[in-house]
Amino acid sequence: MAYRLPIPAIARILVVRSLPGLGDLLCAVPALRSLRQAYPQAKITWLGLPGTEWFGQRFAHLIDEWLPFPGFPGIPEGWQGPQATIECCQYLQSQAYDLTLQMHGNGLYINPFLTLLGGQHQAGFYLPGQYCPDLRYFLPYPQQGSEVDHLLDLMLFLGLPETSRALEFPLTEVEYQAGLRLLEAHSLVPGQYVCLHPGASIESRRWSKAGFIEVARQLASLGHRIVLTGTAAERSLTDQVSAAINQPGTPLPVNLAGRTCLGALSVLLRHAALLICNDTGISHLGAALKTPSVVVFSDSDMQRWAPQNQTRHRRVDSRQAGSATSTRVLVQAHNLLSSPHGPEPRPESRPESLMEACYGR
Repeated sequence: MAYRLPIPAIARILVVRSLPGLGDLLCAVPALRSLRQAYPQAKITWLGLPGTEWFGQRFAHLIDEWLPFPGFPGIPEGWQGPQATIECCQYLQSQAYDLTLQMHGNGLYINPFLTLLGGQHQAGFYLPGQYCPDLRYFLPYPQQGSEVDHLLDLMLFLGLPETSRALEFPLTEVEYQAGLRLLEAHSLVPGQYVCLHPGASIESRRWSKAGFIEVARQLASLGHRIVLTGTAAERSLTDQVSAAINQPGTPLPVNLAGRTCLGALSVLLRHAALLICNDTGISHLGAALKTPSVVVFSDSDMQRWAPQNQTRHRRVDSRQAGSATSTRVLVQAHNLLSSPHGPEPRPESRPESLMEACYGR
């Protein structure tokens, strides 16, 4: 099938999305699926921030090569100095890409960088009134809608096939078994614990510690075991929450902040009855794993970043709810816990393999 872009079926494609967040990367997966479906024989290279190499490795069915972004003036992440940028541009020019695809953002600063890469054709987003490399293949950056839809709209604009909006997060059997050992080490039974993630990569996106404590205490009093997750830098926060909810007569909380790799964390989430978190990367990971969740928004665009499935994933805006945020979170949590909206009933026994976890016995 011929697509609108004048590039060969066996094309060399460079995708530029040099953003740091887990959610930034996972939200691009549906668009990458569309690109791969359109050009199954293409060599797709991803230009990403150093430290996100794992994305290319985990999504090897969509990305053939991962390269580091050297930084560019106006882009806050990744700057390594002018020489690194010059050398990177020279190398990328030598690759003679058939298409350089800008999925980074509105294009204000990244589009001039894209032009320097020397691709035969360029496509992506642009801001009306600002520099646009090629009006035929650049879409005005949408001001409304979700991040997933923004990127899929770009694919449709370019004539690529429509695909599912669902996120995904592939796991290996080795990761799954390591995750099961983690559950066993802490006596965690699938479907009988709630993950609480009180941190966020940006402090302004963190709902109050007191709010998380109140919610956790209420759920623990009903017999739900609380598992705290977070980064090593958030360990102090989760220690405080854990100490505050460790009450006589309630299940002992488990604090795993800073003690899980991404694979083990994914298995932990996959078997949780519920995730309660801020608007941060774990929200998108939970969506990719189809774990029911309640996401608290405190300082971000809810329409753009909230999980797509509003039946399985509930949103609470703390800016609007104010002092009633805890109550609203608990209402949504009770609703999800009483009638789970996962892809299948939560298992009564622990699946022994990834195959069994996905498809049943």
